[in-house]
Amino acid sequence: MVAENRPLLNRSNKFDRCHMEHPIYHITQFEIVAPYTIRIKFDDNTDQTINFEPVLYGEIYSPLRDLTVFNQVRLDPEVRTLVWPNDADFDPADLHDWPDISKEFIEHAQKWETV
Repeated sequence: MVAENRPLLNRSNKFDRCHMEHPIYHITQFEIVAPYTIRIKFDDNTDQTINFEPVLYGEIYSPLRDLTVFNQVRLDPEVRTLVWPNDADFDPADLHDWPDISKEFIEHAQKWETV
């Protein structure tokens, strides 16, 4: 499911939904390490620690501002990404490459609040 306010990123045009051209990564483990912050381990033996608070805007992600809801995150066994009870999720490739894409992702996400 692709919600209208959720970008699907790729490396040539990060917010172009028509072209999904990036490596496929799977999340193997995660741990909540602080409010809105999750340490994520990937199948290529890398990890990222991500503070999600700056992207929790819009119809899909704003409910996660409630820490009770945010802390209900789980690892989907089929698609191997983080999912929440309201069906919010993130592309594992985006999470894997967070240091490279976070600035643009955050800027885009914060516009969702005004939509």
